[in-house]
Amino acid sequence: MTTIEQFSSEELDPGIRPQDDLFGHVNGRWIRTAQIPDDRSSYGSFMILRDQAEIDVREIIEAAAASGAPVGSDERKIGDLYASFMDETAVEASGARPLQPILARIDSATDTDAFVSLLGAFAREGIGGFVGVRAAVDRGNPERYLLHLFQSGIVLPDESYYRADAHDEIRRLYVGHMARMLQLTGVAGGPEAADVAASVMDLEMRLASSHWDRVATRDAVKTYNLHTAEELLGRLPIARRWFEGMNADPAAWSEVVVSQPDFLEAATVAFDDVEVARWQQWLAWRTVTSYAPYLSREIVDENFAFFGTVLTGAPSLRARWKRGVSLVEGALGEAVGRIYVEHHYPPKAEAQMAALIDNLIEAYRVRIAELGWMAEPTRQRALAKLDAFTPKIGKPVRWRDYSALAIEPDDLIGNVQRARAFDTQYDLGRIGRPVDRDEWFMTPQTVNAYYQPTMNEIVFPAAVLQPPFFDPDTDPAYNYGAIGCVIGHEIGHGFDDQGSRYDGDGRLRDWWLPEDRERFDVKTTALIDQYSGLSPRELSDEHKVNGALTVGENIGDLGGLAVAHHAYRLSLGGAEAPVVDGLTGDQRFFVGWARCWRVIDREAEAVRRLTIDPHSPAEFRANAVRNIHAFHDAFGTSPADALWLEPDERVDIW
Repeated sequence: MTTIEQFSSEELDPGIRPQDDLFGHVNGRWIRTAQIPDDRSSYGSFMILRDQAEIDVREIIEAAAASGAPVGSDERKIGDLYASFMDETAVEASGARPLQPILARIDSATDTDAFVSLLGAFAREGIGGFVGVRAAVDRGNPERYLLHLFQSGIVLPDESYYRADAHDEIRRLYVGHMARMLQLTGVAGGPEAADVAASVMDLEMRLASSHWDRVATRDAVKTYNLHTAEELLGRLPIARRWFEGMNADPAAWSEVVVSQPDFLEAATVAFDDVEVARWQQWLAWRTVTSYAPYLSREIVDENFAFFGTVLTGAPSLRARWKRGVSLVEGALGEAVGRIYVEHHYPPKAEAQMAALIDNLIEAYRVRIAELGWMAEPTRQRALAKLDAFTPKIGKPVRWRDYSALAIEPDDLIGNVQRARAFDTQYDLGRIGRPVDRDEWFMTPQTVNAYYQPTMNEIVFPAAVLQPPFFDPDTDPAYNYGAIGCVIGHEIGHGFDDQGSRYDGDGRLRDWWLPEDRERFDVKTTALIDQYSGLSPRELSDEHKVNGALTVGENIGDLGGLAVAHHAYRLSLGGAEAPVVDGLTGDQRFFVGWARCWRVIDREAEAVRRLTIDPHSPAEFRANAVRNIHAFHDAFGTSPADALWLEPDERVDIW
């Protein structure tokens, strides 16, 4: 098991100058010797921590299974769910038979009303239709929850996979994979399977042609469209029957948010044009893909061959125990998390994180107060939003109640169905209740962090609070460059191109003076242009970063870097930072940042992420320092260096 040790300057690559490539200087030696595990499509700092968290969770699960906990307890459910997945003998003996009752329901839904009702029932059970639904805080009134409807209906990563010439081969392989899966699961046999696959692909192509692209779907304003029930029925006439099939109270959809209104209209036309029999085939395929990971090995292998190897480049399926851990995490994540923090979250980490966050917020306050491009009325509202930030560190204050979820040790597919229905009920149950501001949307054992605009909160799970992101026993310069920048990044999402459209209460409203928004847009456009010309080093020049898709995360990176460096300087209290291991404090700060982005990708995964990921590739995240004046001062850059940008070309927003 690879672990990440405390930083040493011996890691640095002397053959790559930090002035030319900070990412390579910090990570070059590691990259030359690192190997991506066969069951991974990428590898690096995040994955190393996730691997360790996975091992820690496995120990928790196995201990729960061996504990003899009483029936109905969280520990018993954890152990029984894992046991149902790990009983490979029973899974192999069942083959695809567990799907037959589900597929029979599709076969019996031969008229429009019955089929639409089934779509609703399946949505409750976690099998998506051509419209997705979830409950979320209302962006226009963050004191309530509303149902949100959004485009769906396709299986490939996004709409571009159905239209771009670069994905021709993937589309061909997808249809072949679909035909083989339909045969393996008994949905269609022989030549019929190829015909069914072609028909399903045709429907997915039609739905995809009406999907908004990823740049449009991240627009907080465009995707906020309040509809009454009557207005929704005007766009999606089947909505009433669909919600009835979902067993949703009519009050739950008396008012909804529609993310892509014209997609609903296009999907309605498609539904009217295409006979029910073809939609049954399409739903059967969605059912197969939904349950494939829990069926016999030949089905699992074929499923992985496409979604793992073809789409991401990973050559080997993950070990069964790892997939079992993922199942338990998805179904009982907070039950596991409650135990995880008892063993893996030291109290001193929480105290140091609180101090770091305080310094980061103060640095933001100082920088906002000194912004030369922002007028005073907008500045005061920005400071008010900053004052309203809520940080959540380590773990929730209240754990989720799983008492209504039934788990059996010998019923894998039933467990999956019940867990999905439990989640749907939990989601729908939000409607009409007060907004729960203590709720977390990640488990404590998740190696990640997030900003939630409607809550105006930043959340840092326990598992991310360890090296290389945070080490309570290491140099403050390094911690500010690593976890400090991550904190600054997440706070910065409150002021990126989309987060800045929400006020301090989490309400989507325009609190900017028009001239300030115009100046902000000039800066973000410059950032879009800067990133749009970049190609990852492992790919050919034809593969470019989508600057418009990644602009929010890039703003977060720049804000995080600039503000975390300011916070680091504040933490020194005017004292001079010591030289440690041959590096100044500022140099160690930037090394800490670059070390976080120690990542290598397989080629297929690098291409996939360029298409769908709102984050820039790791090397460009590390080398975002080219926009930071303090980086150029720390390493004495000059116009001859590759990372040099003329001062007036450096994008400095926050």
